[in-house]
Amino acid sequence: MTYDKPVPTPSPLTKPFYDGLKEGKLMLPRCQDCNRVHWYPRYICPFCHSINIAWIQGSGEGRIHTFAVQHRASGGWAKEVPFVTAFIDLNEGDRMATVLRGIDPAVPSAINIGSKVRVEFEKAAQDIYIPFWRVVGD
Repeated sequence: MTYDKPVPTPSPLTKPFYDGLKEGKLMLPRCQDCNRVHWYPRYICPFCHSINIAWIQGSGEGRIHTFAVQHRASGGWAKEVPFVTAFIDLNEGDRMATVLRGIDPAVPSAINIGSKVRVEFEKAAQDIYIPFWRVVGD
């Protein structure tokens, strides 16, 4: 099946992230001065303003911070409505937006804030993978 949703174009800033996804790794930027992970990738730490940033391999685990059921979408996403978007609190700190996999959007009461999730990777193009998150239990 062809991936029919928007496909990102990696930049020099995001290349380590997408290279990691190709290898099945969730790579995250971390400031080497304040030791905090920040998401999305930036050249300057949003916490201490250092430019001393390195990439680390994340655990690929986190918890649901909040979620919403999407009933309208465009492009390739229109074929998947309804679906659930969420913010994930990464184990390493900070928060990432995602589409949740493996849950029933018709029963939002079954989705629990704080539920454990694990990242999985979907091939979108020749060398581009996209991270999605799946509930793995409480």
